[in-house]
Amino acid sequence: MKKNLALFLVFVFNSWVAAQDQPSDAPTHANVSYGPFKSNVLDIWIAEGQKPRPLHVYIHGGGWTGGDKFQKGNPQKYWLDKGISYAAINYRHTPEAPLPAPVHDAARAIQFLRSKASDWNIDTNRICLTGGSAGACTSMWLLCHDDLADPDADDPVLRESTRVAGAAVSAGQTSIDPKQIEPWLGPMVLQHRMINMAVGEPTIEGALKNYEKHKALYHEFSAYNHVSQDDPPLFMTYGGDMTLPSKNAGHGIHHPVYGVKMKEKADSVGMECHLLIGDGTASRSDRYRNANEFIEAILLGGK
Repeated sequence: MKKNLALFLVFVFNSWVAAQDQPSDAPTHANVSYGPFKSNVLDIWIAEGQKPRPLHVYIHGGGWTGGDKFQKGNPQKYWLDKGISYAAINYRHTPEAPLPAPVHDAARAIQFLRSKASDWNIDTNRICLTGGSAGACTSMWLLCHDDLADPDADDPVLRESTRVAGAAVSAGQTSIDPKQIEPWLGPMVLQHRMINMAVGEPTIEGALKNYEKHKALYHEFSAYNHVSQDDPPLFMTYGGDMTLPSKNAGHGIHHPVYGVKMKEKADSVGMECHLLIGDGTASRSDRYRNANEFIEAILLGGK
C-alpha cells in the first residue's frame, strides 16, 4: 500500500515538473500541416470564448527568400487577452520555389484555417492579416485579389474563401514590378534580391533581360494592380525616411512611397486605406492611432 502511494506521489510530482517545463506561450496546436509541402505548417493559439472567435493571422517577412513564423515577444498574448485567436504561418521560399509558391501557400493557409472553423471555433467573417515586408506584400495581395475559392475542387480546402476582413501591415511592397518601382524609388530598389528571386532569377540583370518572360508574374503579384472599391480596409505603416531616390537596397524595398502610391490608388477608387509614415508628420490616419487599434476595430467592432 505504502509502495503504491509512493509511486503515485512520484508520478504526480513528475507530471507537475513536466507541466512547469511547458512554455506558457505554447500554441494550442503547433506545426499543423496545411498543405503538401514541408514548409506548409502553421501555429495557432485559440482564444477562449463560447462564440466563434475572430482570428488574426501573421505572415512573416524575409523577402520571400527566408524567415520563419516564430516571433519574439509573444505577440499572441495581446490578442488572446482580447478574445482574438492568433495564427502564424510558414510557406515556401523563392530560392526553392519562386512565385506563385509563397503567396499561394499563404492563400491556402487561409483556406485551411477556414476549413477548421468548427474544430477551432473560428469566426470566418472576422479574419485579419498582418505582416512586415514580404509578409505585408502577401497580405495586401490577399486583401485585394479576387477570391481564389474553387467550388468544384476535389480538395475541400480549396473550396474555401481566401477573402479576409482587413489587413494591417508594415513596410510592405505594393508592387514588385521592376519597371514600375524603379521610377517610383530609383535604381537602388532593384538591388534587393526579393525582386529577382521572386521570379527565379539569380540576378537582377537576368530578371531585367528576361522581363517579358516574367512580366505577367510581376504584374499579378503586385497588390497595387488589384485595388478595387470592394476591397476590405487596409492599414499601412512605414518608416519616416522619405529620401528619394532610395539610398540603398534595404531602404528602397521598404520605402514609404510604396504606401503613398497604394493610398493614392485606393483613394481614387474608394477603398478604405490608412497610411501612417514615421511619427505621423508625413501621413497619418484620422481614425486610428496605430495598427492595433485598426485590427481591434475590424475584429471586435460591433461584437
